[in-house]
Amino acid sequence: MKHPPLVANKLVWATTVLAAGLWFVAFYLSWLNFWIKISVSAAALAAISLSLQSSGNNFKPRLKDIFEGIVSAALLWGIFWIGKQISLEAFPFAENQIGEIYSKGEGFNRWNVFFLLLLITGPSEEIYWRGFLQKNLMLRFGELKGWIIATAIYASVHIWSFNFMLIGAAAVAGAYWGLHYRIRNRLLPVIISHSLWSAFVFTLVPIP
Repeated sequence: MKHPPLVANKLVWATTVLAAGLWFVAFYLSWLNFWIKISVSAAALAAISLSLQSSGNNFKPRLKDIFEGIVSAALLWGIFWIGKQISLEAFPFAENQIGEIYSKGEGFNRWNVFFLLLLITGPSEEIYWRGFLQKNLMLRFGELKGWIIATAIYASVHIWSFNFMLIGAAAVAGAYWGLHYRIRNRLLPVIISHSLWSAFVFTLVPIP
């Protein structure tokens, strides 16, 4: 398979520094609504990555991609349900920290959150984190090492939440979507999975 040209190393790492700064603003600074900040941040990273790299990802929709994305989102919901039950038993702070995650952006209309996650945040995050960052890291360091590094970076930018459960959730979700992308080498199913999962988990079907 023909790969797009590698983006210069310094540009790839510069985007990770920018991502850390944007996630700091979204999670740590209290001004503006969280969901708007994270959507704008993700969209900015997606726009930058698309400008730096001619896409080597096939966005042409296929029924198989749509089916894969829906099943993937459902499986991840199940993984998180199991993870929540284990966490509640293992960590005395888990319930409060999970509650803090769901309380972000309180007062913002639920349907606004749903459509932001479905149409902007989910797609934009996958275009950058998997379609740009992980792709470049896998081409440089090999598929396994590139996937691990990309997952570690994705989890680490969530440190600004100072929420152990959220950082852990980001690590699990990042590893899951990254592995899906690594195996299938198609971004669209991962975009669908991320967009559906986040939109439903944070609005209509939270993990009980």
